Amino acid sequence: MTDSVVVLGSGYAGAGAIASLQSHLDGEATVTWISDVDHHLVLHESHRCIRDTAVAEHVTVPLETIAEDGTRVRQAEVTGIDTAAREVELATGGPVGYDYLLVGIGSRTDFFGIEGLAEHAHTLKSLEDALGIHEALAAAARESTQTEPARVVVGGAGLSGIQVAGEVAAYRDENAAPVEVTLVEGLEEILPGRDPGLQAALRRRLEAREVEVLTGEFVGEVDAEAVYVGEGTEGRIPYDVLVWTGGITGRRAVRDAALETDERNFRLDASSDFRTSDDRVFAVGDAALVDQPGGEPAPPTAQAAWQAAEVAGENLARAVRGQPLREWTFTDKGTVVSVGDAAVAHDVAFVPVATFGGVPARVLKKAIAARWLTDVDGYRRAVAAWSKM
Repeated sequence: MTDSVVVLGSGYAGAGAIASLQSHLDGEATVTWISDVDHHLVLHESHRCIRDTAVAEHVTVPLETIAEDGTRVRQAEVTGIDTAAREVELATGGPVGYDYLLVGIGSRTDFFGIEGLAEHAHTLKSLEDALGIHEALAAAARESTQTEPARVVVGGAGLSGIQVAGEVAAYRDENAAPVEVTLVEGLEEILPGRDPGLQAALRRRLEAREVEVLTGEFVGEVDAEAVYVGEGTEGRIPYDVLVWTGGITGRRAVRDAALETDERNFRLDASSDFRTSDDRVFAVGDAALVDQPGGEPAPPTAQAAWQAAEVAGENLARAVRGQPLREWTFTDKGTVVSVGDAAVAHDVAFVPVATFGGVPARVLKKAIAARWLTDVDGYRRAVAAWSKM
């Protein structure tokens, strides 16, 4: 009997793994691809939709154009995984059986138990989220005046938070809208844990675009009108629009599965060949903590997911054939972060300058998105999207 392979998720990990699996499997198993949306989203460019909703068509790729003939695409929300029965449980329709399963359903936003945060904050994990931020920003801008500007607070100054703040500032400037932008980070520096030169370059560009950057005080509480940082009410930051990008945690669908997860964030533990505690279940991308040399897991970045997906898809095909699995090690090829139309690049492979901006960084940022679009759907979509990236 032909084995059944099921892939969950349509982000970088899921879409990349499907593309790899299709190229390596050669029809030797049935493939089912399950996603709660009908498209793949180029998530690291989704912040562009905050300024211009027309970007949406350029940062989404229909799943049907990625799936080859013979790959069944099913749109449904995954609610659980029954490893004993080897079934994926769905919110609609019956369960889907598998012989081998790849979990690539990404993560959800972690609110860290902060009172009021989940209730009042926008997040940026989907196209719907990005468009929702745009609508809230536009509505707040319409009601603002020079004496009472709209106030946008972005919580968390990692990659997503920096790019969101930059895009809100760009929206303000393009529309001459009275909008104040504040970026809040609990640790002492933005882009925590990264190179100080990169941190400084990004901070300069944010402040040049009149983004207020507040670091060193954690968000303690949120209500309908303000964010409170530090202790007491002295650190009160009023807002009209609040966006939270402060961290990630595992999807609820995997919490009750008989699989080993991190006890704090519920992401699946996976070895460097992507196998979990169940040899029939693999995990990749933000859904997983993938073992790496030195003891630290692979970073939860688009770059890591792209690299991992290629090997994960191949390993699924190898598992079907009973072949030895490949080990994967993340190779950091550098970091590129946008701040509105500007960008900063750092530690890019084969580039002698450690940190740089200007036209080279902007072109590199576009090229990264174009390369991914080419990989999943061909160069025509990448060319059409170039001017919007």
